[in-house]
Amino acid sequence: MPPQIDDADVQGLVRFGYGDMTEACYYLLDVRDRAAARAWLSAAPVTTAVKVPRSEKPQKALQVAFSWDGLKALGTPPTVDGFPQEFISGIAGEESRSRRLGDVGASAPGEWSWGGPGRVPHVLVMLYARAGLLEGWKQEITSGAWTTAFRVLPQSPLSTSDLDNVEPFGFKDGISQPELDWEQRRETGGDVVRFTNRLALGEFVLGYPNEYGKHTERPHVGARDDPQGILPAVEGDPGRRDFGRNGTYLVFRDMYQDVPSFWRFLDAQTDGDRTAREQLGAAMVGRTTTGEPLMPLVEHPIDGIGDKEGASNRFTYDADHAGTRCPIGAHIRRANPRSGDYPADTKGWLSRFIRLLGFGGRGFEGDLIASTRFHRILRRGREYGPGLSPEDALRPGPPDARDRGLRFICLNANIGRQFEFVQNAWIMGTKFAGLTEERDAIIGSREPIPGCPATDNFVIPRDGGTARRITGIPAFVTVRGGGYFFLPSLRALRYLASLRT
Repeated sequence: MPPQIDDADVQGLVRFGYGDMTEACYYLLDVRDRAAARAWLSAAPVTTAVKVPRSEKPQKALQVAFSWDGLKALGTPPTVDGFPQEFISGIAGEESRSRRLGDVGASAPGEWSWGGPGRVPHVLVMLYARAGLLEGWKQEITSGAWTTAFRVLPQSPLSTSDLDNVEPFGFKDGISQPELDWEQRRETGGDVVRFTNRLALGEFVLGYPNEYGKHTERPHVGARDDPQGILPAVEGDPGRRDFGRNGTYLVFRDMYQDVPSFWRFLDAQTDGDRTAREQLGAAMVGRTTTGEPLMPLVEHPIDGIGDKEGASNRFTYDADHAGTRCPIGAHIRRANPRSGDYPADTKGWLSRFIRLLGFGGRGFEGDLIASTRFHRILRRGREYGPGLSPEDALRPGPPDARDRGLRFICLNANIGRQFEFVQNAWIMGTKFAGLTEERDAIIGSREPIPGCPATDNFVIPRDGGTARRITGIPAFVTVRGGGYFFLPSLRALRYLASLRT
């Protein structure tokens, strides 16, 4: 049996997302005084993942994460080991990584306002509050040792907006999220034929079995560097202490969205026809503006999708191999292809063996997409800036150029296998599911790559007819900042606060 999770040791962002706290902001900090930073951390009221009755739900929440440079600035001992190279080098630490993630051209780290070379913040402090409470919460948290402990980066705090779960382009957002198996009842390590939305806890929290039935490598320190015995011992290695258990990795990307450019492009492609314009936008996203999927709902239940979400989330692409209902390159289809280990109609060992050899399928696209369950991320981002309706975006005259976009945040236990795989292979991949010369139509980079000079196309297949090819799609999204952070457990936070130079 896997170890039972201690909810009180997990930061609450992993479980809740704090959607009922409509106000939020993010502080980017550098450690100015190590001792003062530890003192602030020892008293910080970090919110946990413990479930409480509705009447007792907190009104405010605080979460804390650290970059690799931030952990070093706090004085983590040299015996610390087990952090992945992606986290150590950082989201902007290697040119090849930036190229794979699509952070090139106007989105290159050298153009970022924060997180680029030499501008990686040490600490990310996230504040959440119910309506009307954020300003007081900010004053409470940033008093005392804060001023001595940290230097607040000029961009801080990063603001957010409450757009009622509608992202700036105008589409209902936050609909499809993986369901974490907090009770750890799901058997891991076996084959899954149909798409499942319920995933092993270890995909998102370190210290528990993942979808492979294995434990993702996690950081640990020497036992001598934990003289107070705050951290648990590493199983099978009494000389090491577990610094990673109940923690996870947080990816942050500041994404500016050019809303006027988006709607004006669609309007030009549809000759000003409002219905056609909305249909083209829905094809590029994979949902209508109200959140309805372009695929019909399936009759059978999908594990991890309850009745509440079923009205807009109980679907797969198994019956749409050609993409005539939902284009293969649509944003939500790229980000979550809803594929299993085998095609959905696979039955018995002989059928699996035949499919394993590449035979018996109804279409080749399924063989080109990895099983989704190994590459999911848990999104926890927020919109920022004022909303702008399509009608206002299309008004004659200079476009509304006010700053708006998404503070993209996601959680995952393995940055390379989860976030980077999705971003590189599915979102930025020009050959996703057999496509050519196109990237994600919504958030993809349009910069050419060797062997593929055009990346600005979008194909809409048609039943019994020639597919429509949209060309010359501009970049609607520009990355302006980002970072990889470690979101420690409460026990690991106490350990960091206890360190002595």
